[in-house]
Amino acid sequence: MKEHWLARIQELLLTLDLIGTFVFALSGATTGVTHQLDLFGVLVLSFIASTVGGIMRDLLLGAVPPAAISDWRYFGMSLLAGFATFFCYPLIARLRHAVLVFDGAGLALFAVSGTQKALTYGLNPIMAALLGMLTGIGGGVARDLLVTEIPTVLRTDLYAVAALVGALVVVIGHLLRLLPNETALVGAALCFGIRLCAIYYRWQVPKARLPRQSRAKAKKSDND
Repeated sequence: MKEHWLARIQELLLTLDLIGTFVFALSGATTGVTHQLDLFGVLVLSFIASTVGGIMRDLLLGAVPPAAISDWRYFGMSLLAGFATFFCYPLIARLRHAVLVFDGAGLALFAVSGTQKALTYGLNPIMAALLGMLTGIGGGVARDLLVTEIPTVLRTDLYAVAALVGALVVVIGHLLRLLPNETALVGAALCFGIRLCAIYYRWQVPKARLPRQSRAKAKKSDND
């Protein structure tokens, strides 16, 4: 019975990881196209955005070599998304706010899969939730840095918070011994919903405010 349970969890983790890899790869590739990179640059962004979060998670858990570089399916998913975006971008661009939608979906899937994997490796629930959040935001941070943008997680509406909420749902389900498939689905849906609502309604975490004199100096410095 226990072996059957573990097999189901492993199957769930692989499915979530591969779907998350594909949608995050779409996000990375779309960013590459909008920055007018060549085909190689688009494929690099596609791979980086879709694998960095998972690689960081696996290294911290001691699951080496990381699945993203030991299983050809991850690389295949990132390439498929990269080529599809590069050659069919007008079709993908018809989706409103395509980058944000794909990014939100990848964030949700990676947050719950990262948390599930951390729990499977015996990490305590709080650290498992934080590692799930890190899994979700890692690829987006690397993607934004490569195109010289301030990472989305540091400047936009409820990004890491949404990932953390999805991760906490998975942790609570684990503590209550609920079915992992249903818990992961609810966690991913809640994370994705919060992210989309934050984009639409402009929900934001409070930002640091400089004194008026400091703001004036900063603005003058930017103008210079």
